[in-house]
Amino acid sequence: MSVEIKVPAFPESVSEGTLVKWHKAVGDAVARDEVLADIETDKVVFEVPAIDDGVVAEIFLQEGATVVAGQLLAIIAEGATPKATNTGKSSAKSEPAATKDETLAAPSALKLMEENNLSAQQVKGSGKNGRILKEDVQAHLQGSSAKVTKITPTTKPTVVSFPGGDRPQKRVPMSRLRARIAERLVEAQQTAAILTTFNEVNMQPLMALRSRYRDQFEKTHNVRLGFMSLFVKAAVEALKRFPEVNASIEGQDIIYHGFYDVGIAVGSPRGLVVPILRDVDMLSVAEIEARIADFGQRAKDGSLSLEEITGGTFSITNGGVFGSLLSTPILNPPQSAILGMHKIQDRAMVEDGAVVVRPMMYLALSYDHRIIDGRGAVQFLVTIKDLLEDPARILLEI
Repeated sequence: MSVEIKVPAFPESVSEGTLVKWHKAVGDAVARDEVLADIETDKVVFEVPAIDDGVVAEIFLQEGATVVAGQLLAIIAEGATPKATNTGKSSAKSEPAATKDETLAAPSALKLMEENNLSAQQVKGSGKNGRILKEDVQAHLQGSSAKVTKITPTTKPTVVSFPGGDRPQKRVPMSRLRARIAERLVEAQQTAAILTTFNEVNMQPLMALRSRYRDQFEKTHNVRLGFMSLFVKAAVEALKRFPEVNASIEGQDIIYHGFYDVGIAVGSPRGLVVPILRDVDMLSVAEIEARIADFGQRAKDGSLSLEEITGGTFSITNGGVFGSLLSTPILNPPQSAILGMHKIQDRAMVEDGAVVVRPMMYLALSYDHRIIDGRGAVQFLVTIKDLLEDPARILLEI
């Protein structure tokens, strides 16, 4: 008996994808829920799992092929004999007994559990006979209070190997994500009246706050205290005072959002992604830090879901982690504004007639001038500056 492996159903906003990698070849043995292939869309990478145990009997599409939902990818033959190894010995030789975790969890789930120091007993499985799937581990991590490792949102530069010759060059196709990023950036510049206003914030109060409570915060909440959560809190308070910054344009209408879904730009090997902190006004500083760290890790792993990177009413990007001193961020449509953070740098400042050295950060707010007036944009950014320079005001909402 054989089983057909087809391209999974895509979300409504996705019509096609690219088969980027096969994890198995013809003749390889596979277990139920083991990942067979990866399909990249313009938003996320989907894993195609085996739906039963068996051996890969036939593969119909090669890496790089464009695929649509329901298209036949491969055939798995149940009960077939795996191919022999290159040494001529049968691959049916005895293998070490599987551990309990390996029996209870799919390979992709097992890998994610190992990376986060989890056992099968800690995660509730939703697969057949309680088998743990990757989605189960991700759900556990999102709702867990377990310690989250600090993630530095940096990516390694792309390494390109050139052929020989005096003036070498190499042509490679854009990934679907990179092409989508390019499309959205051009769309933003063509459809919105983008303007950027700047200010600077004295980071000394935040740095002192962090230094004073960092160890106690980490001990209490099992997550490290960074600056981003406080910027998010300040931004939400400013959004409450200036609702037009949290609005969007739809046709001839302005849509004012009564909720606060803040996107946090994260670098990944595939490109920039913006996962969304939903209802962030209801989250504590510790919860925000934990979710941002989780987003950073899963952006690197390529395991963010489509829902997690869709939507949002406002965005924050931090070019400072890469060393940027000043920039003009581009809107993420249909949002009307985006806040840019930058590198903290000691600068000479004048306070009460005296020159002092302060750790300063430039802030940039890019906004759609069709919906946000210059006065509102400037006051919005000043509000964020004031809140950050006196963090107690964030708590007191004053």
